Amino acid sequence: MNRKRLFNIWFIVFIDLLGFGLILPLLPFLANDLGISEGTIGLIVASYPAAQMVGAPFLGRLSDRYGRRPILLISIFGTAIGYLILGIANTVVLLFLSRIIDGLTGGNISVAQAYITDITDEKNRAKGMGMIGAAFGLGFIIGPALGGILSKDGFLLPALVSTGFATLSFLGVLFFLPESLTEEVRRRGDHQAPRKSFNIRVLIEALKRPRIGPLLTLRIGQGFAFNTFQTIFSLFALSRFGITTQTAGFILAYIGVLIVLVQGLGIGPLARRYEESQLTVAAMVFLAVALFGYALAPSIPLLMVAMVPMALGAGIFNTVINTSISKAVYPEEIGGTLGLSNGSESFTRVFSPAASGYLLSLNAAIPGLIGGFLAALLVPYAYVRLIARPDPPLPPRG
Repeated sequence: MNRKRLFNIWFIVFIDLLGFGLILPLLPFLANDLGISEGTIGLIVASYPAAQMVGAPFLGRLSDRYGRRPILLISIFGTAIGYLILGIANTVVLLFLSRIIDGLTGGNISVAQAYITDITDEKNRAKGMGMIGAAFGLGFIIGPALGGILSKDGFLLPALVSTGFATLSFLGVLFFLPESLTEEVRRRGDHQAPRKSFNIRVLIEALKRPRIGPLLTLRIGQGFAFNTFQTIFSLFALSRFGITTQTAGFILAYIGVLIVLVQGLGIGPLARRYEESQLTVAAMVFLAVALFGYALAPSIPLLMVAMVPMALGAGIFNTVINTSISKAVYPEEIGGTLGLSNGSESFTRVFSPAASGYLLSLNAAIPGLIGGFLAALLVPYAYVRLIARPDPPLPPRG
């Protein structure tokens, strides 16, 4: 494992996600200042994952052919342009344009994960993926707090600061990150890209493949279950406990810290002691328990207790599933497959906010109960497909 390269990619992802975490919570307020309806605000928020589910698999496949470094540069450059447009946005069209550009070029994380697979062996890969997850989490802890401070005098400054972070990330790749993909793997990846980007047919074909199919199924199912919590937590907390958005932000930051601790410090020892299949099943159990606890918590202290298994479930799953996916395909397919995985998760974020919001209007507990039920159903599926009757190992190249 190349520790210098690992630190470099970690720092680049952290800087990039710091800008993303800074601007994302401010979007609804910016849209509200422009007099945009709540329904349109929801569409603006959903436009990013909708564009990302198209862009991430395509960029991932391109990285298998042309290398990780040039695709990271393209992706981060698109992010900077998206932030810049957001800073000057004074119409709904510009808001949509900023999010769509950022989403279409939003392959940063999947390509960074592919970079990790290039510089780690299978023994250390989970630890490397955990570090990327920790960078992601830290960006979302620090970013929103920084955005709140900078937005006191308007939204231009936060957008410009986010553009600056993306520019720093771009320069970090340009000057300090060497290419990780060997020429041999790139030649084998020539037939992988360009291909069609994310669509249902591509996803169905992937779900039918041995080894990778069950992992993508779990990725999608976990995304739907977890997003019943993530996408509407502030609204749930307001409805159930009457707390302020600031208090809700503190609770989300608390969860973020727990996830960072799990991914940054806990994954390495856990991966050395347990099989990835066992950790995946355990993560789904934690998630199911946490979602039921979140839905039924009668007080904020008990809600905070329920967030502990939530952090364990999310932190373990998001690291281990990508590690397993990277080992279930040939090296020249890793970038595209991780992109497909992230695109699939983005697919769940397109629909979850609207569905969860409607269920919340019926009863505050319903989204969490449905999410917990879905996670509980995935536990026996994960056990059977990954432990009891796993698919055969990937055959060597003939």
